[in-house]
Parts: sequence; C-alpha cells; structure tokens
Amino acid sequence: MPTTDGRVLALDLGTSSARALVLSADDAAPVPGALARHRISPTYGAGGSATLDLHAYVEGLLGCLDELQQNGHLVDITAIVLSTQWHSIVALGTKGEPLTPVITWADTRSVDPVLGKDFDEHAYHARTGAWLHRLYWPRRIPWLRKEVAATAFAGLPDLVLERLTGERVTSVSVASGTGSLDLATGRYDEEALAIAGASAGELPAIVPTGWTAALSAEYARRWPGLVGVPIHPPTGDGAASNVGTGGYDETTAAVTVGTSAAVRVVHPIDNAPELPWELWRYRVDDERAVTGMAFSAAGNLHAWLTSVLKLDKDQQEPTGVEIGSSHVVAIPFHAGTRPPATVPSASGVYFGLSFDDTGADLLAASLQGASLEIDRGLRMLDSLFGRELEVVLGGGGIDASAWWRRCLTATFARPTTVCAEAEVGARGAAAVALGLSPEPGGESLKPVPEEAARVAELRPRYEKLRALAVEASAI
Repeated sequence: MPTTDGRVLALDLGTSSARALVLSADDAAPVPGALARHRISPTYGAGGSATLDLHAYVEGLLGCLDELQQNGHLVDITAIVLSTQWHSIVALGTKGEPLTPVITWADTRSVDPVLGKDFDEHAYHARTGAWLHRLYWPRRIPWLRKEVAATAFAGLPDLVLERLTGERVTSVSVASGTGSLDLATGRYDEEALAIAGASAGELPAIVPTGWTAALSAEYARRWPGLVGVPIHPPTGDGAASNVGTGGYDETTAAVTVGTSAAVRVVHPIDNAPELPWELWRYRVDDERAVTGMAFSAAGNLHAWLTSVLKLDKDQQEPTGVEIGSSHVVAIPFHAGTRPPATVPSASGVYFGLSFDDTGADLLAASLQGASLEIDRGLRMLDSLFGRELEVVLGGGGIDASAWWRRCLTATFARPTTVCAEAEVGARGAAAVALGLSPEPGGESLKPVPEEAARVAELRPRYEKLRALAVEASAI
C-alpha cells in the first residue's frame, strides 16, 4: 500500500552531481529548499578512462546530508530511497577495499570476450536485455582482473549502501544494469558469469524490492533524525526517471532529455514481449521491467553547438526556424551511437549547408536530428507493444527549450504531456519504494499540423542521409 505519512529522503547518485533532497511521502514532490548538491567532476584520461573518485564522491554525498541536517530538514523522515547511475563498477580487494576508482558508463576500456562456438548472442540479449558490450560487467571484469588483484566487484550504489548500512547488497534494478542478470529469474545469469570469469559470490547479493536496512550505528549521532528509518534498495536512474516522469505502465512511453536522451516503457516482467535486437531491457523492481533505447546526443549537443557558435542567451532557441525545415539536415552522431549500433564518436554530419545559413539553422537542424533519432526508438516501442503509445516528456533539455518540446511533439505526430517536476529520478525512486503512481502534472501539447507534415516529408530524406553517415563512419 502507498505510504502517505511523513517525508522521504532521496539520494540521487548522478555522474555530474550527487544530491540529497527531501520529498513529501504522498506524491513525492520536493520540499521547497530541502536540496543539497555536491558537484562531481569525472576524470578523463588516455586510453578511454572515465572515472570518479569513490572516497570524494561518498564524502560529498554525506556532506549533503550534513547540510540538510544543519538546515533542519532531516525531521519526520519515514523512508530513505536511492536513484542511481547504472553500469558503474569498482574492483575490490580481499578486505573489501577499493582497488580502482569508480569506472563509469563512459569509460571505454574493456577486453574482448572469450566465447565458445555455441554462443548465441541473440539468445544472450533476450535473456539479459544487454549485449556483449564494454558498457557491461562481462567485459569489464576480465579487464579489471588484468589490472588489479580483485577478489570482488561492486557498483557505486552498492558501496554507498554499504557505507550507510554496513551491508554490501544490490537491487534487481541495479544488477540488471550490469548486463549480468537473467531478467526472468532476477538472478545472475550463469553464461554472463562464465564470460566474466566470476562467481555470483564475487558480486553483491541481490535483495528483493521489499528489503530494507537501517543506518549503521556510527551515523546515529551525526543524523539522529534518521535512526531506524528504513533504507530501500536503489533504483537505476533510467527506470526511476521513467516512473518519476509519469511513464509507469505499458500504455506510456517516457522521453527524457538530459545530457543524453532515452525513450522507454515500463511494463510487467511476466509475459513481457519478445525483446527486439535494437532495444535494451532492465528491471525496475521485482515485478516490472523497462524496455527502451538510449541516444548519446541530446542536451550535450545543444550545449556544444551554442558554445562553438558563441550564441547569446537569447539566441539559444531557434525560434525563427520552421520545425521540419529541410534545407539543413543534421545527423547527430557526434558522440557515436549506443549498442548494438557501432557508429563511433566524431561521426556527426551536417548536410546541405550554404552561406545563407545561420547559427539558428544549425541549432534547429541539430535538435530536429536528435528528435528524429528518438522517434526511431518510439516507433519500435509502438510496434513492440502493439499500440500508439502515449508520450510524456521530461528532463533538463525538455524544461529548457519550448522549441524542442514543439519539435518532439511534431516529430512524434501525437500529443505529448510535459512533466512539471525536474527531480524525476528522486521522485521515481520514491514511487518505486513506496508504491506511488505520480502524474506528469505539466502542460499538454498537440502537434501543429503544418509542422508535423513538414517533419513527415523530411523523414525519408533524413533516413537516406543517415544511412550515408553510417556508411561513412566505417571508412
């Protein structure tokens, strides 16, 4: 049953920031002023490394709790929930000590897997929802064993949970993001473990959604208001964002646009539709999965272009350019593509440039290209679930650009609803833990017929030019 008394402390473990905020327990709405943030700066290095300092990260997060405590916000807390980045990994020694920094999803280091002749990658993908890609643990663990004498492995949320409770465990949601989970059983996949060269005992134990723990004794004096408060298992940020945006069942696709973008549908794990090769699937909790597609270029594309073109604040919306305008077409492969596609980074292309084009034309083409990429994923999900899905929009990119909201709505050629809440990850983690069903609460948009018609006319040309860009990326 939903919990409606008290307040919820949400910890959001992002790649660019760690945040702690307080939410109301009845609708998971943020309590005004009850937010503390610790900025995170990933370290990028030669050879494709992209890491986080584990000690600095955890201490920064604990400092956020100190700030909330000092400002009187850690009172009447009845639950602690976590939303977290997926895919991170840390190699651990014999005493559980970290031997490496946090290896993030953006790190490109791994080794090629050693596979038997009877390996069926399509069956593997159908079972785990993942591919044998460097993003996932079956290719990370063999590489880490070559680098350090590791005896165990854990993700960032697992180690944060251990720091707070003394128990190193993980959730079915976080475990699914390792690419090592049998989605149907909720246990580590035997073939994935064999490819990784690891045993289930070397990975964090998977606890059920209803599991809770309490804050360890060392923090009782530091945060007395949290003593005895149940701490719930973490939810992967993609699943949490979907639920927090308002896309929590199979009738609705949630499109989130932040640094990157994704389109996803939450649905029951039982009798789930057969997973297409192009889509991934992770778990939300014991009963639900989330199926979708992610895109590497979104808000980062907008930030890069406005910086390169030195656009003033009032020029960062291409308001004078028609949605669906086709004289400039952008293929947004600047950061490459996510698996299973293999387009590398530095593959972005602009077609049709002339001396008449302005910064606004380039910006509009970029946002239109990103919208068409997201639309590809949405159409696959429509087909998978056998209906034209309702769409909710959320994330910083959605909030920042009215033009982009209209462009997405026209590209999808269907009404959309905008999520009014910015903290969708924290909101979703609270909803999963407490059994809530949040509504988007924002404006409703309808496609402008003329704009939708122009995008429909543009789409075949875009697809042809996209195919050329894919071909060129292999040269």
